[in-house]
Amino acid sequence: MMKMHNPPHPGSVLRDTVLREMTVTQFAKRLSVSRVMLSRVVNNRAAVSAELAIRLAAALGGSAETWMRMQVAYDLWHAQKRKRPKIQPIELGQIA
Repeated sequence: MMKMHNPPHPGSVLRDTVLREMTVTQFAKRLSVSRVMLSRVVNNRAAVSAELAIRLAAALGGSAETWMRMQVAYDLWHAQKRKRPKIQPIELGQIA
């Protein structure tokens, strides 16, 4: 998989596509999820869960895996930008 520079949050994709045609409330009803939960995803304040990915795929076509990949790409890109302590590699078979 090719690394993307600053991949979009799946909520941004929904905002720029589906939500040009209907409101968050209407879309939430179609998905049978709460408006608040969907609003948090659309505003990049919450991640797409496996359950929501399944519902998005059912409503929009495509696959749940695509929505999950988008979320993982977004999460990994942001995690890789954070500072973290140096981690020493573990050599398996060498542990006494």
